[in-house]
Amino acid sequence: VQLQASGGGTVQAGGSLRLACALSGSISSWDATGWFRQAPGKGREFVATISGPGSGAWYRDSMRGRFRISRDKAKNTVYLQMENLKPEDTAVYYCAQGRYSDSASSYSYWGEGTQVTVSS
Repeated sequence: VQLQASGGGTVQAGGSLRLACALSGSISSWDATGWFRQAPGKGREFVATISGPGSGAWYRDSMRGRFRISRDKAKNTVYLQMENLKPEDTAVYYCAQGRYSDSASSYSYWGEGTQVTVSS
């Protein structure tokens, strides 16, 4: 399984970005796809995840209402729509494939990260 994250960039506080995670290879329709992020000097933290069928979504409490995760099965792509971005959202964002969980250890496959920078 290969994952490719894209869509990062630099925006001003209050702005929006949409990240995309393109999946390829032997993808299980039951595996979840999650987004995690890592800010400089901090550990990797859970952002959101979506179930394989796309019927379930789970968000970090501080992101609920600002971020929305979705899956396009036809394109094998998972999106993370981020609204009302704050400087503290600045981080490298990673997508991962694995068990439906908020723990990074539950995900077996990881993509390269995409940088999101929010200026004040």
